[in-house]
Amino acid sequence: MIIRLLVVLAILALAIFTIGRRLISHAGLERRGRRIAWIAYLAWVVSVIALTILMRDSAAPGGFVAWYTYVSLGLLSFLFFLLIIRDIVWLGGRGIAALRRMGRERTEAAVAVDAGRREHLLQMTNVGVIATAGVLTSYGVYEARRTPGIVEIDVPIARLPPVFDGFRIVQITDIHAGLTVGREWVETVVEEVRNLRPDMIAFTGDVVDGSVANLRDDVAPLASIVAPFGKFFVTGNHEYYSGAEAWVREMERIGYDVLMNEHRIVERDGAKLVLGGVTDFTAAEHLTSHRSDPVAAFRNAPDDLVRLFLAHQPKTLRQTDDVAFDLMLSGHTHGGQFFPWNLLTTLDQPYLSGLHKPDGKWIYVSKGTGYWGPPVRVGARSEVTVVTLRAAGSPLSS
Repeated sequence: MIIRLLVVLAILALAIFTIGRRLISHAGLERRGRRIAWIAYLAWVVSVIALTILMRDSAAPGGFVAWYTYVSLGLLSFLFFLLIIRDIVWLGGRGIAALRRMGRERTEAAVAVDAGRREHLLQMTNVGVIATAGVLTSYGVYEARRTPGIVEIDVPIARLPPVFDGFRIVQITDIHAGLTVGREWVETVVEEVRNLRPDMIAFTGDVVDGSVANLRDDVAPLASIVAPFGKFFVTGNHEYYSGAEAWVREMERIGYDVLMNEHRIVERDGAKLVLGGVTDFTAAEHLTSHRSDPVAAFRNAPDDLVRLFLAHQPKTLRQTDDVAFDLMLSGHTHGGQFFPWNLLTTLDQPYLSGLHKPDGKWIYVSKGTGYWGPPVRVGARSEVTVVTLRAAGSPLSS
């Protein structure tokens, strides 16, 4: 934890210095103007950092304060990485220009003219970086707050009983109810799910960012979702930051069957399948009694039945070498949410989003139904997923 904190602080310090140095030092301001700009910039950054720390408290203020803080974080992120990209291109361009000038004699006047042009171009690209970061942040907020898209996929499964052909599982995940995701958003999701007329609900974790006491009312609409073959929930990592045991009890209270390294038999017209679920991959770091255990989830389950598997993080696959299942549903990644965090997510997880079939086992990774941290999504729209089971070889499974 100390190493992680030091790494985060080092990156944060580098980002703050890079943004200020690149944008203010080359803004063409007089000494007094640069000083005022640095003071204003540092005041903004310090306020964002202080409020971010404050937001870790489940009783932290929401509303404008939360939106100011998290939108600012998104803007700072874009500024930092756009400047890095600009600098890489800039250095490449200067290197090419230097090679072209090799062997040429240049006057002092020509050198001064080139230096002036470079400074002017640097100022113009800085303006472009600021404008681009602002546009990306604005678009990202719009995209994050849009009604989640409906993603429909058919998954062909061998041995699927005919009565389960066309069985509709609606997956929701990573709502992250909290400071900027409130009851109104949850009600929007609930209305979408109702209209999809699911046979079963699979909620694959991260319902909240905060305590039951503060967020019970925000998640209450989830109780009104109805599915004839059950509503199932598995914990995500954020439940463990918010009081996992209390949230397990609350999800059970509002009608969800919480699968804690266990399974259920789902029966339809005499045919059966198995639904297993595990606690979050990192649960043991917070509660040793919640250690994720896919083997235990399917212990004593019939071997001859189709097996569905709910796990919050795709990297739970690493624990399943000795576990047989036909389809795994996960979330956690948010599809990367926005650049460059999508690149970092791929270093930690085997899949970012979509349907995959490693080693003959299907896995679907949702991009998430809400968002976390900055209310920003770029290239990764939130989703409610309709997973339709199909008998392998049926016309609709191809």
